[in-house]
Amino acid sequence: MKKTQRRFEHTLEHGLFASRWLMAPFYIGLVGALAALVYTFGLELFHFITHASSMNANDAILASLALIDISLAGNLLIIVIFSGYENFISKFDIGDHVDQPEWMGSVDFSTLKLKLIASIVAISGIHLLKVFMEIKKYSEQEILWMVIIHLVFVVSGVMLALMDKIAAGSKIMKKSK
Repeated sequence: MKKTQRRFEHTLEHGLFASRWLMAPFYIGLVGALAALVYTFGLELFHFITHASSMNANDAILASLALIDISLAGNLLIIVIFSGYENFISKFDIGDHVDQPEWMGSVDFSTLKLKLIASIVAISGIHLLKVFMEIKKYSEQEILWMVIIHLVFVVSGVMLALMDKIAAGSKIMKKSK
């Protein structure tokens, strides 16, 4: 009876462990989203270059901010794809590739959360800057809500960082006892 139970437990655990591969299509889908961002970036860049001669400084800054915004979203996708794959599916087997990002392999779930919220805050901040540069296009209520939403992102980021710091401190205290 014990042998059957151990064999069942072993099979169940291997099946559960193998189920992590069900996440792979999500990361492949995110690569597709990254490709769509590259396409969008290309369109924005083409529009920027072809209309640069007729742009004033404000329009050029807004176009540049749009490109930065898309770039940050792409960076966010790369962070999620790489660290999510490594944390939940499998380690990358690329050896000591010269172009391997320095952070790759060292981003745990806690660090990933902080990187995500920092990227979201940066994207939100850039969007808010674009709104302020075209402030006449928006009502006071729309601007107020955009500022409130941005502040919620900022406060959420600070709270996540504080929670991680508290959790890390409690781990250190447990180790020292």
